[in-house]
Amino acid sequence: MKEQIALERLTGLIAFARAGSMGSYTAAAHSLAVSPSAVSKSIQRLEQRLGVSLFTRTTRSLTLTPEGRELHDRALKLLQDAEAIEQTAMAARSEPSGTLRVAASLLIGVHVIAPALPAFRALYPKVSVDLRLSDQYLDMIEQGIDVAVRIGDPADSRLLSSRLAPYRLCAFASPAYLAARGIPTHPNELEGHETVTLRYQSTGQAFRWPFKIGEKTIETLPPSRLIVDASDALVEMLVAGGGIGIVATFLAAPHVARGELVPVLPEFAVERHNITALWPESRKTNPAVRAFITRLQDVFRERMNAASTP
Repeated sequence: MKEQIALERLTGLIAFARAGSMGSYTAAAHSLAVSPSAVSKSIQRLEQRLGVSLFTRTTRSLTLTPEGRELHDRALKLLQDAEAIEQTAMAARSEPSGTLRVAASLLIGVHVIAPALPAFRALYPKVSVDLRLSDQYLDMIEQGIDVAVRIGDPADSRLLSSRLAPYRLCAFASPAYLAARGIPTHPNELEGHETVTLRYQSTGQAFRWPFKIGEKTIETLPPSRLIVDASDALVEMLVAGGGIGIVATFLAAPHVARGELVPVLPEFAVERHNITALWPESRKTNPAVRAFITRLQDVFRERMNAASTP
């Protein structure tokens, strides 16, 4: 009986830690691979056992009470220790297996990671992948993410990292457009061309085109009759012959490989930041994590090579 009570208490603390971090029973249940009702009941039993309310609940939100905030950090440490034990046990098996939780931005997730997952699963059939796409920052530790792919260098000392590729910005256009209008040889020749420009959704400002000339990087904003606030749409306009536009090379790569786009002014392309894989230290020996990062490195290498092919 004592063992059962102790197990229920441990289960409740883990459910409490995850729900407190994610602000939702449903999200916590998804992360822990249980039902929302199981999370709710575990936390209710824990509250009864402790004699305090851990959450303030409304129909739309779940927030920690002052008592809940005081206990949450300790419960989160317990959850992290439990995950570390699980990861150590998984590392003892040489074959990748289990559920791999992967987080990425929408563009990288849709255009790079998602197309690579079927081949990855064919290589490692015992691995299940839970892909979470968002342009919002996620705390990997709190939300139980195994691998994240982000643009920029890591700022969290709790995470390990591997550079996958440079975040490279280059001009592209369709072969038909270039055949009709000619190929510019210098950025100052862009004013004589049709151009497609990206506008930031967050600010409404137009993206200034960067070019590396010698040791300096300049920025210019050529006059554009086509302006769009989504990179996917910009690429489609270029493929359709809309003109010249600046695109991240990982987005343009498949179109270059199919002969739909051609790099323009590639010698003036700019590298900004890195595309980086991140994972918690507790996952460093996990076979599935290691296999996935290796596959990501191969995928990005193939993309960068394809994007640079005239």
